[in-house]
Amino acid sequence: MFDESNDVYELNAVDKCRLDNFIAAERLELSRSRIKKLIEEGYVAVNSAIIKKAGHTLRAGDSVRVTVPPVKSLDLSAADLPIEIIYEDDDLAVVNKPQGMVVHPAPGAYDNTLVNALLFRLKTLSSINGVCRPGIVHRLDKDTSGLLVVAKNDFAHVALQSQIAEKSAIRKYYALLEGELSKDSGIIDNYLDRSAKDGKKYVVAPSGRRAVTLYNVERRYYGYTLVEFELKTGRTHQIRVHSRHLGHPVVGDKQYGNEDKKFGLKGQLLHAYKLELTHPRTGERMTFTAPVPQYFADVLSKLKVKN
Repeated sequence: MFDESNDVYELNAVDKCRLDNFIAAERLELSRSRIKKLIEEGYVAVNSAIIKKAGHTLRAGDSVRVTVPPVKSLDLSAADLPIEIIYEDDDLAVVNKPQGMVVHPAPGAYDNTLVNALLFRLKTLSSINGVCRPGIVHRLDKDTSGLLVVAKNDFAHVALQSQIAEKSAIRKYYALLEGELSKDSGIIDNYLDRSAKDGKKYVVAPSGRRAVTLYNVERRYYGYTLVEFELKTGRTHQIRVHSRHLGHPVVGDKQYGNEDKKFGLKGQLLHAYKLELTHPRTGERMTFTAPVPQYFADVLSKLKVKN
């Protein structure tokens, strides 16, 4: 039962299961990350006792109370920044993010982010990710360009985030890698964790979270390889770390590769060129594509193709 005045859900468990999975299955328009945060912050009670562990095991008959605090008003300014919206309807928008733009406000980057631009361009954004990340379902690194889907309401946000978590949403990238890959295709399946030496970087380590990336060689050049990557998981810096793991870092990636002195780049040549998803309201399967930016195409035009 939903108490509309207090934003409280009263639920009854019917089977043995994890607390977070039970709440998610109730379809309350709460993302899994939001559910986890509510539990950890003491907003969930089982049989009147506050439970702060998402993995708490429920028993049949347990009473679960979920309190959802009101969303704070956004303390962010709208900004008329150059972004390309390639599709928009009442539930979502698909944006072609430029290189050099941070997706959402964070320490060191509170203004001129994609969120600031979205607040200027769109009338509504979902509130699930809080005051600093309205509408943001998934992210791209600052110097990675390409397609992002944005949720305009909480209904769409939950559905889109579920597609990404369940891997039914397809995300493909083009990257120019240093050197010539020996294989035409492959699967990189390992674990990524934050580097103990540099907290801003990630490394392959058994202590981390599983990361799976598919790759296919698109074109071979002398000294370089154009590769298509497909994400099966969405770890921070995943493609960039996996490229380095292959021994062929992304061209222009100062963090995981070598500083570019040949092409005058401002960041890595990594572009999210394809996004395929199911519309959360209509059920229609939708595919969006965006060509590589001009600076990326200019570099490719300077390379000699191997036959």
